[in-house]
Amino acid sequence: MAILNILHFPDDRLRTKAKPVTAVTDKHRTLISNMLETMYDAPGIGLAATQVNVHERILVVDISEEKNEPLALINPEIIEKDGDQEFDEGCLSVPGIYETIHRAEKILVKALNREGEAIEMHAEGLLAVCIQHEMDHLDGKLFVDYLSQLKKHRIRKKLEKQQKNAM
Repeated sequence: MAILNILHFPDDRLRTKAKPVTAVTDKHRTLISNMLETMYDAPGIGLAATQVNVHERILVVDISEEKNEPLALINPEIIEKDGDQEFDEGCLSVPGIYETIHRAEKILVKALNREGEAIEMHAEGLLAVCIQHEMDHLDGKLFVDYLSQLKKHRIRKKLEKQQKNAM
């Protein structure tokens, strides 16, 4: 397994809309393993393939305290949403920034698992937030897009300054 490079806002590659996976292969299973390792190392609770510059519809999440309940979703689609919740979200591609975002409280998702089998699952609370957040990445959207233009601009400038100072 390998730690992958995570793209950071405002990198334009984060705006690429991911393409559906036509057939789940060993290449995809290796990518999923590497994404999980990268997510745990970061540390985070979710990671979309777009964030590691792979533009296929794959995401991984693990909201367990012990980091022992990894979930991989390929070609995820939300088929039902219910309720509304506010959550302080952060993002591995927008390090150090946390903002309150509105999301559906409960969702029903259909996807393929890492073996290529069709699954449906209900998610609520933090898991629902995490899946919705990662699915946004697959559509080229970041949580900062839910913020005002002023907040988004301030975050961009702050992160650009941090990246410049890190060089």
